[in-house]
Amino acid sequence: MVNEFEIKKQICDIGRRIYNRNMVAANDGNISVKLNDNEFLCTPTGVSKGFMTPEYICKVDAEGNVIQANPGFKPSSEIKMHMRVYKKRPDVGSVVHAHPVYATSFAIAGIPLTQPIMPEAVIALGCVPIAEYGTPSTNEIPDRLEKYLPYFDAVLLESHGALTWSTDLNAAYMKMESVEFYAQLLYQSKLLGGPKEFDKETIEKLYEIRRKMGLPGKHPADLCQNKDGVNCHNCGGCMVAHAPEACAQESDAELIANITKQVMAQLGMK
Repeated sequence: MVNEFEIKKQICDIGRRIYNRNMVAANDGNISVKLNDNEFLCTPTGVSKGFMTPEYICKVDAEGNVIQANPGFKPSSEIKMHMRVYKKRPDVGSVVHAHPVYATSFAIAGIPLTQPIMPEAVIALGCVPIAEYGTPSTNEIPDRLEKYLPYFDAVLLESHGALTWSTDLNAAYMKMESVEFYAQLLYQSKLLGGPKEFDKETIEKLYEIRRKMGLPGKHPADLCQNKDGVNCHNCGGCMVAHAPEACAQESDAELIANITKQVMAQLGMK
């Protein structure tokens, strides 16, 4: 049994990783770990996740109320979305929120990560939908996140960032790395003329590999809420605003141009 101090050190280490990998800027992002059904460790608000030490880490209850925090530190207001994950997914032991550049760009553009382009992403990650926009620090984000929790282990947060969760801290962080790597590969392959997607038969073979491996978490290999409930990945990359039937097919050049335009608009650039 790992003691709380060791877990706090692990949280600080993961904070340094997400900071050093440019997944957060300034004081962005937050991390939490479940100790038991009513005790959770979490990162504080208003500090860089790249420079934390164990005394920074706060402890909260299942409602997000402070159990213990050193003077000058308090939990992030975004702990609400972490608590919603734990409430709806008792198998989850850790949650990570960050703003990785490529994944967040897709979130800003309103494009989920659903295209099956590499075996590792299909097997380990599955699809990454977009939870509709919610005002930061309010219950809007957890409320809009909730419907995705039974089906996925990672989501993009519209115009905000990404959220991943898993059985333990390292697994939750690795899932965030996988989301960002997948997003980067998808974006860059579009610059090269468009990715070659796996067909349905290939995807089903990859799903069967996952089932045989007995990997934890939720995945479209087990249950898919999209289309016919069989093959989530073939929903394609145009599920803008979660309405694939209303989305016209775009050329790769048009898609890249739209992503770039929307990202620049969010950044206040012309």
